Amino acid sequence: MARPTEITPEVLERRRQALQQVRQWGDPALRAVARAVDEIDAELVGEARRMIEIMDAALGAGLAATQVGIMRRYFVYREGEHSDGAAATLVNPVVEWASDETDVAGEGCLSLDGVWVDVERPSAVRVRGLDLSSREVAIDARGPLARRLQHEIDHLDGILMLDRTSKEQRKAALRALREGTTMEPPAGEDTTPS
Repeated sequence: MARPTEITPEVLERRRQALQQVRQWGDPALRAVARAVDEIDAELVGEARRMIEIMDAALGAGLAATQVGIMRRYFVYREGEHSDGAAATLVNPVVEWASDETDVAGEGCLSLDGVWVDVERPSAVRVRGLDLSSREVAIDARGPLARRLQHEIDHLDGILMLDRTSKEQRKAALRALREGTTMEPPAGEDTTPS
């Protein structure tokens, strides 16, 4: 499925349907630690393709297996600084190195739809894992891609962006989630949720 370039009522309806397949805040799967993948087989490849379709329909930039109830250690994501690159899958990802330099930016999440919070993360990371052909890959990332990779790895460890924000923003986000309201993303930031 091609990523939409225009937000139409049809795109919004596809997004709503896709989000129904994504575990939402409060679901125990979001707090579970994913188990390592022993073998990249046809089943995993099929799951990853389905997850990419869900991610794209939901207008997201990343989606961890745990977010769709699969307790295996992998995620799908869009490459590129502004989630405008090719779709990719990373299996058994590990942060090999993280910069001492950090930055704070707004993050959204498909499992906490409509909520945006500021999160401080290392500005650059090196992540290692496997692609769907079982080849080892190393990704050196800065900026939004580094943030996206860290966000998805957090999901695989049962950590949500709410665990990494200020107490005040966490309280506001939890209130918005309970009440079914939204929190606006910071102005001028990449607003593609992971």
